[in-house]
Amino acid sequence: MSVDRKLMRNGNGWALSINSTILGFLDVDPEKDMVKYNIENNKLIITKSDKKITGKK
Repeated sequence: MSVDRKLMRNGNGWALSINSTILGFLDVDPEKDMVKYNIENNKLIITKSDKKITGKK
């Protein structure tokens, strides 16, 4: 699966919005799960982390 997405300004950086379909493929609940990202061979790889979100700010 390949999806082209536009980056959005977020403070001094940039953000990537991940839609619910992609979150479903990753089995990620954005209110409970964290994601991990790595860069390998000029590719951004996003996976579900073993860590969970604890508490709310």
